[in-house]
Order: sequence, then C-alpha cells, then structure tokens
Amino acid sequence: MNPDENLSRREFLAASSIALGAAAAVGSKASAAAAAEPAKLALHGGAKAVVERLPKLVRWGGPEKGRLDAMLGQDTLFYWKGPQTTLLLDRFRKICPLPQAMSCSSGTAALHIAVAAAGIAPGDEVITSPITDIGTVIGVLFQQAVPVFADLGRNTYNLDPADVERRITPRTKAIIAVHLAGNPCDLDALKSIAARHKLVLIEDCAQAWGALRGGKPIGTEGDVACFSLQNSKHVTCGDGGVVASGDPAIGRKLQQFGDKGMDRLGKGGLFETFATNYRMSEPQAAVAAAQMERVESIVETRSRLGRLLSDELAGVKGVELPRIRDEDRCSFWFYMLRVRPEALRCDRTEFVKAIAAEGAPASEGYIPVPLYGNPVFQNHGFFAGRWPLKEMGLTDMDYTKVSCPEAESILKTCFRLTIHEGMTESYVRSMAAAVRKVADHYAS
Repeated sequence: MNPDENLSRREFLAASSIALGAAAAVGSKASAAAAAEPAKLALHGGAKAVVERLPKLVRWGGPEKGRLDAMLGQDTLFYWKGPQTTLLLDRFRKICPLPQAMSCSSGTAALHIAVAAAGIAPGDEVITSPITDIGTVIGVLFQQAVPVFADLGRNTYNLDPADVERRITPRTKAIIAVHLAGNPCDLDALKSIAARHKLVLIEDCAQAWGALRGGKPIGTEGDVACFSLQNSKHVTCGDGGVVASGDPAIGRKLQQFGDKGMDRLGKGGLFETFATNYRMSEPQAAVAAAQMERVESIVETRSRLGRLLSDELAGVKGVELPRIRDEDRCSFWFYMLRVRPEALRCDRTEFVKAIAAEGAPASEGYIPVPLYGNPVFQNHGFFAGRWPLKEMGLTDMDYTKVSCPEAESILKTCFRLTIHEGMTESYVRSMAAAVRKVADHYAS
C-alpha cells in the first residue's frame, strides 16, 4: 500500500477538515469579491434600478372646470373687477400675503411691470443671476436699463451676496433675486445689501411657488414679487403671471404698468404713465384661481420628496447635492446636482446617459450657457441688432468681457432629476438607487 494512502481515520478527518476549510475560505473570498463588484449597468445590458413607470401627473380637472363654467356665465371676460381675476388675487394673497397685486400675461410680464414700477430708468443697472430664463432681464432691457450679472453659490445656484456687493456701482438701482428651482435665496444678506445701497429688491419667484424662507413665504421679503403661471410651472393657466408688492409707492403702480399706463382708480382717463398691455383675461384667471388651491399640496409633497432624495443620495461619490437650509422649504421645480469629474471615470454626458438608462428621469445640464454668453448679449444686439444705450455712451457694459466662474462651472457639471407631486416615496428611492448604482460603477 502507498504510504500516502495509509492514513488513520483521525488523520483522514483532520485532513478533510483542513481541505474543506480552505475551500470555504476561497468560496467566501469569491462571494465577497462578487458582492463588492458593482451591479451591471442597464446601459450595458444589466437590470434597471427603476422598474416602476414614471407616475403620471394630473394637473387639472374638476375645480378648473368649475371655474370655467362659472366664467362662461359672466357678461364680460375683461380682467378689471372681473369675478375670476378678483378670486385669483384673493387666493394668491393667501399664499403670498401682499396688499397690492396685479395679474398679468406671463412671468416675464410680471418682471417687466416690477422693473417699471420700481422706476428703473435708462442707463440704470440691475444686478441679477446669469443662470435664469431670459425673461428675468427682458423687462430690464426694454426699460433701457443694463443687466449686470453676479456669480452664484456653488450648490445653492443662487446669487452670491458677496459678489453682488462687489458689482454695485453708482448706477445700480435694483437687484433681482432668482429663487432657482424653488430654493430660497439668501434674502437676509440681499436685503441688507439693498438697504445699505438704497436699492430695490425684486424677487423672481417663477420657480418658487409655495417656497418658504425661514417660515416666511417667498415674495414677502423683497420690495416686489414676480410669479409665473407658464405651463411648466408648479401651477399654471397655460401662460400668465402675478406681480405683487407691499411697498405703497411701488404697489400702486403695478396695475398701471400692466394696463397700458391707465390708472383705473384715478379720474379723468388721462395717461400719466407710458406702459404696454400685459393684462390677463378672465378665462386664464378662472383656471389660475382653481390652481391656487393646489399650491400647498403640490409644494408640500415636492419638498418632502426632494428632502427624501437628498437623504438617499447622501454620501454618494462623484456627485454634489443642492444645499438647502434646514429652516427653508424648497419647492423643487427640479432637483439639480453636480458631478465631480475628478471622482469619476466618465464624463457628465455618459454619467447622465447611464442614469437615464436605469429608468430615472435624468437630463444633462440646464441652460446651454450663462445669459451673457448668448449671441444677443455677445453682439449687444437687443434692438434690431443694435444697443442704442451703448451707442449713446450711457453704459460701458461689454458682455464679451463678463465672467461668472462659478456659474459657468455649474452649467458644465450640473444635471437634473425630475421631482413632481405625482411620485411616490418608493419611486424616489429607486431614482436614488439608480444614481448610486451609476456612481459606484464609475467611481475612480
């Protein structure tokens, strides 16, 4: 018999135990390695992280139909003292309690009315954000004033108060604070700056219905508040807006600057103010009045889901989350994050494409360039390809030399996730799982 085969039973059992233990150890290491290996991306043929279909958002129905039916029984569809316009403004004041309010044709109109009522004159400068809809500055330009762009906070995406103050000149007359995506600006700092320099503070609340700054409704801290009812906003009547103020001097002018300069409370029918026609009709006001009843429910849900998404994404490598103060309520018109390219083995395009492939509603970027980077600014071609204000020497602004480094960096690194009130918490958690899965895969 071979000596190697001449083993006692005890020796055989001992040897077997050692062999089994070694095999188990090898198997355990293999399992741990497999567990540590990131799941296969859906982009590469793996299973999707989001299996639930994006919930459908129902935005209007019975209440809006009821108001439209009431409107059809009226003798007039004109806004002045119209039942629907009156109801709209009454309900608006429950959301944003300002005494003077004017319904109008768009959020852009609301901002133009605000700038005009604030007395912004040719050559005056108005400081605002470079990441916003161009509607924020259209009214400034049509008043023959000069938009001045200040840089933004890295993760708030809102005006950096320190940079705002650096850009103030003797010509500066106002600040337009844009509450991007419904995240409240640092109004304490901006109000302090405005007070020190005797500036008007206008709040662009187009994306911020129902948002709160330290418990106070957005729109109530500045001198004028401007809201949009455009189709994509939290509440809508297709297109429309509301402008409101608690300042007696500005507030009494809002109606005039939205109604061709006519003071309908005055006497004699004479025009003392020159303005355009930004009136809202009664059918629009009927839908908007019904929508006002939805604001609190919509924003409470979006705020809760946005906070949940932030909690679920905490600590994910390669991304930076939006910074929202605990004491504020963000209305999350969208949820914007930033990638950290140095922490990823891919560029932003591939990263966002992979998240979308997982079934999450993700999109790359926001606007293509800061406002000042658009051709109309680079060419100073605001009026038939010209800018008379500059040609007459009333401003030395040169948008080809403007730079807001953080804003430019934000637009190169940001991506957005959709948040809306029709989503469930489980759906939001699966969105976060999709981002986490992709981040783990591409982590450097």
